[in-house]
Amino acid sequence: MNRVFVQAVVGSMKYILVTGGVISGIGKGIIASSVGTILKSCGLHVTAIKIDPYINIDAGTFSPYEHGEVFVLDDGGEVDLDLGNYERFLDIRLTKDNNLTTGKIYQSVINKERRGDYLGKTVQVVPHITDAIQEWVMRQAKVPVDDDDVEPQVCVIELGGTVGDIESMPFIEAFRQFQFKVKRENFCNIHVSMVPQPSATGEQKTKPTQNSVRELRGLGLSPDLVRQAPEKKISMFCHVEPEQVICVHDVSSIYRVPLLLEDQGVVGYFCRRLNLPIETRPRKMLAKWKEMSDRSDRLLEQCSIALVGKYTKFSDSYASVIKALEHSALAISHKLEVKYIDSADLEAGMLQEDPVKYHEAWQKLCSADGILVPGGFGVRGTEGKIQAISWARKQKKPFLGVCLGMQLAVCEFARNMLDWKDANSTEFDPETKYPVVIDMPEHNPGQMGGTMRLGKRRTIFKTKNSILRKLYGDVDYVEERHRHRFEVNPELKQHFEEKGFHFVGQDVEGERMEVIELLDHPYFVGVQYHPEFTSRPIKPSPPYLGLLLAAAGGLPAYLQKGCRLSPRYELIILLLFEVVYLR
Repeated sequence: MNRVFVQAVVGSMKYILVTGGVISGIGKGIIASSVGTILKSCGLHVTAIKIDPYINIDAGTFSPYEHGEVFVLDDGGEVDLDLGNYERFLDIRLTKDNNLTTGKIYQSVINKERRGDYLGKTVQVVPHITDAIQEWVMRQAKVPVDDDDVEPQVCVIELGGTVGDIESMPFIEAFRQFQFKVKRENFCNIHVSMVPQPSATGEQKTKPTQNSVRELRGLGLSPDLVRQAPEKKISMFCHVEPEQVICVHDVSSIYRVPLLLEDQGVVGYFCRRLNLPIETRPRKMLAKWKEMSDRSDRLLEQCSIALVGKYTKFSDSYASVIKALEHSALAISHKLEVKYIDSADLEAGMLQEDPVKYHEAWQKLCSADGILVPGGFGVRGTEGKIQAISWARKQKKPFLGVCLGMQLAVCEFARNMLDWKDANSTEFDPETKYPVVIDMPEHNPGQMGGTMRLGKRRTIFKTKNSILRKLYGDVDYVEERHRHRFEVNPELKQHFEEKGFHFVGQDVEGERMEVIELLDHPYFVGVQYHPEFTSRPIKPSPPYLGLLLAAAGGLPAYLQKGCRLSPRYELIILLLFEVVYLR
């Protein structure tokens, strides 16, 4: 009898819905990722879904100032940055259907209506939209996301925005129905709220959380866990047990949040609430995660990287880039300092407009240990980026160019070393005499959404002497994620290589330039792809690791040792690998 019961439990998908109240951007994504991490450390297969109530089909056409960076998946999906957190925390591979938007749901229902699937019925929000939401979630929850291709047992669902937003009402109603469809023992709700502490009184105020929970309950969902609140008062006024109130204070690293939740008995609660057949204590994965977090807090040596970009006023615009830098800094036992520089501030026009801002920007650039020019779109600030690249090349300062950063490195070299003064990308100057960067044949200028070269593509290394090839483990090829409309003009390749500017990585057909390296330079590397999207805390991205190593002065020794990290860090990596992959 016991065996039959356990098999039934294992076979039932468990759904954990994470909602938010009071304000958006409160940390629902980190809580969802952390809950998934804890359950995965207990031996369960976990997947994640992010729901964004906006009408856009996907995040591909957003400005980074709207919702932060656009995260790209293996299948080319352009999605919300929270899916990046899910992949980094859980070390999984998601698909574009793991990001559900109002636009996708309505498009799906309208397409069915046009086909006549509803047999002449009036198509309404309830039941047709709400049914489509539930069907999408149940279908996507079963899609394997781990390398072992096993169907997930737990699905963590994050509902974007805040309770009460008009945009999210169909989703709230869908989950009100959903909890009865899948039964109570297979569904629970975590509500993430904020408890403000006015400086005038110094007292934590729970009224916003009380009102938020009251509104959620009025819509038919009762939270099982409430995050961030004084336990007794919230328990009393929100109709939950004290053990169901979880306090999450500010921590030194987001990777400490799973440890904080585990310390407050979240695993035990889920075991009881969802009948999970697991041990109440997570396996050693979290212990090693704690060891890595402690090590991060103890770092003394510092390494500074100048991030030269267009969207530096909003750090979420470069969320994955920053994470990739952090992973690499930890790997070489250095504390990371990111110096954000608006590329427009480096341009000559700024010297006239605001000399102080101009000189401050150049002071930051010159004092950094390494320089990173990430991806971007549009002409604004491109000349400033080219100035930064030129300085890195001439001063032999470690440099990494990603996507547009690589393309602008090609423009800079053409102008200053090939003496093609007019060299440019046709994105910025369609009439340039030297079009060193051109639009790709499949680029559709009439349609913006989903028309770029997207997703995981293979890059073949053309030489065994490449620094980046060695950093990747001396492999013949790599598979990384792309997001671009323009490419280096392959017809001009020979002119560059004659001057020591080598295209060491190309696509499978040998027509697209993927990786550049400059001879006689400590580290001057450009990649057309976005390696930050696949960086993990336990497996740093090789291009970023190379930048940090070069900036810290340790790249030659690292290469000489056969690309081996410090013995202590390698031990942590080995133990984490054992838990994550071998379970």
